Order: sequence, then C-alpha cells, then structure tokens
Amino acid sequence: MFKIINLVLFLYFTFNISYANETNTKVDQITKNLRCLICQGQSVYDSQSDFAISMKLVVKKKINEGKEDKEIYDYLKNKYGEWIVYDPELNRNTFLLWSIPLILFVFGGLLIVRKVSIK
Repeated sequence: MFKIINLVLFLYFTFNISYANETNTKVDQITKNLRCLICQGQSVYDSQSDFAISMKLVVKKKINEGKEDKEIYDYLKNKYGEWIVYDPELNRNTFLLWSIPLILFVFGGLLIVRKVSIK
C-alpha cells in the first residue's frame, strides 16, 4: 500500500512540474513579443518593472484559463493598443509601417542602378 501511495504521489508531482514548466515556457514565449510600456525598448520578458511583472501574471492567468496565444495578444492589443506587440500585424493602420522598408529598398536600388549606368 505504501508503494502505491508513493507511486501516485510521484506521478502527481511529476505531472504538476511538467505542466508548470510548460506554462512558464509559454509565458516566456508570449512576453518576449510584448513591449514594456514603462521601460521603452525592453520586452516584458526582460523588464523587471511593476508593469512587466503584472503583465506576466496576466499572461499566466490567461494561459491557465485555456486561452490561445492569439486570444491573449488580441486581449492585450484591445487593452493597450497595437504598440504593445513587437510584431504588429498587417492592416490598414500599419500598412505604411510595413511598406516603407520596401519603398526605401526599391528607391535605393534605382539610385544605385542610375549611378552605375551613368558612368
């Protein structure tokens, strides 16, 4: 009987530890893509501000509620705006943000071709 209880306890704690590690990994993955609103230029994952700590707790709570990554990002974008995510999606508001590098690349290439062909 003692061996069975030990086995059950062992399996219980092993499962809980692996679930906690999985949850922490997912929290880390999501918070690396979130911008800290207090210490600009740092992700929530890297920051130790009160805001970042509370964001990590919010993300962990949402994961424990069974929310998917997209649902968590949508919740945070609705609450804090598109700026909180490091990788904004392509939409009407961010079209210029995504198109400027392409425009600069094409313009620079045309300048180089023009300079090379003149000589």
